[in-house]
Amino acid sequence: MATKDQVLSYLKQYKGSWISGESLSNRISVTRSAIWKQICKLREDGYVIQSSPKKGYLFQMAPDMLLPDEIRDGLKTEIFGKNQIVYFKETDSTNTRAKELASKGSPEGTLVISEKQTKGRGRKGRNWFSPSQAGIYTSLILRPGIPPNEAPKMTLLTAIAVAETLRSLTQLDANIKWPNDILINGKKIAGILTEISTEMDAIDYIVVGLGMNVNTPDFPEDIRKIATSVFIETGKYFPRARLIREYLKWYEKYYEIFIKTGFDPIIKRWKDLSNTIGRKIMVEMIDKKYIGEVEDINNDGILILKDNNGRYRRISSGDVTFL
Repeated sequence: MATKDQVLSYLKQYKGSWISGESLSNRISVTRSAIWKQICKLREDGYVIQSSPKKGYLFQMAPDMLLPDEIRDGLKTEIFGKNQIVYFKETDSTNTRAKELASKGSPEGTLVISEKQTKGRGRKGRNWFSPSQAGIYTSLILRPGIPPNEAPKMTLLTAIAVAETLRSLTQLDANIKWPNDILINGKKIAGILTEISTEMDAIDYIVVGLGMNVNTPDFPEDIRKIATSVFIETGKYFPRARLIREYLKWYEKYYEIFIKTGFDPIIKRWKDLSNTIGRKIMVEMIDKKYIGEVEDINNDGILILKDNNGRYRRISSGDVTFL
């Protein structure tokens, strides 16, 4: 553990009480001057730490930022977020950064997170509204030992983890709209972008990007009627680091189930959380569109649609509009 991390850990242990520079120096085995340098760095990160020549240091408040130390503090996972968290105050796209890291060998469970995205992406290259310190913009590197044709299953698994997170922490009734949207009261609160790299007939890595609207108070005019946030739905600001920890916990849980026992329990839970089955929809693809009723989602994540002519269509990807 780096010196700064050790200093922060001890300060948090004594939250509400003073701890002397000498005590910190002895515990970490560095000079008091080195302690002071780390305190200054923590303040630059946004931590509120009071200092006194006679009393030492008093930890008062952590910043509302998705710093690696804040995510790891209380994180209950074995792998996800434990090995490497790469943090940006601003970047173009966390998926882009994660793919660069994955191509260089970053291990499974590596998390890339940014306070702001300048080129946040959704499906089909659409922009994702990513204002600074308002939402969660993160990408997770996975290296599952599955064939490439099973990669779409990871989007469905991710959607479950997101819905479980919102339900458990905010008490909001989060539903999944096939294939990758999370809705609250019919409005989109989170989206998923899954990208894959393959070698021959095997997966090299999967990058799963998540955009979640948390403390966003308002949206641009063009998406205001279809987007929402935790703040809009509850009227309260929510600690984003807590949502990240919960998301990683649920994700690792369902990921382990998938790897160890297969996709059956995953698709069952997806159906429980979905608001798509049984609905009349229009699904648009690159060169065609169908209107009909969703009969089912099969174990490969394929949407089974009974169109208006009574024909069954198997849809692997497309944009769904509820009718």
